[in-house]
Amino acid sequence: MKIALFPGSFDPVTKAHVDILIRSISLFDKIYIGIGLNSTKKPFISPEKREQMLKAVFADEPKIEVVVYEGLTVGFCKQIGANYMIRGIRTVSDFEYEKAIAQMNHALEPEIESIFIVSKPGYSSISSTIVREIIKYNGDVSQFIPKEALAFL
Repeated sequence: MKIALFPGSFDPVTKAHVDILIRSISLFDKIYIGIGLNSTKKPFISPEKREQMLKAVFADEPKIEVVVYEGLTVGFCKQIGANYMIRGIRTVSDFEYEKAIAQMNHALEPEIESIFIVSKPGYSSISSTIVREIIKYNGDVSQFIPKEALAFL
């Protein structure tokens, strides 16, 4: 089986995340959406609520499973049997950042391949960081967030 992990904070999940995942489904037999707990970041939305949000968004997709994890992402890949890691690329700076991480991950676990999916132009400006700022100041984020996730905000 081709098993992939799409790791991230998903704080909150955006339409850009969903687009990357939908475009990845045909490439893999199973995709885990991994909500990574990062000790250096203070979450805006609790991990439990992010998990519920993502499960609601992908409720009708049997190939996708949502999980919360802590620790090295490549270690978690090994734990779930994933040989691929999906990463979305919006900008050149994303590519440089993701390339460095992919190279470090490859040094740690050579059998895990990073797969980069370039975002569609309409989604390249959407980031969870910007969406959090809009939410913080009571702005309307409905055009950036999947409708299934809005109830969790």
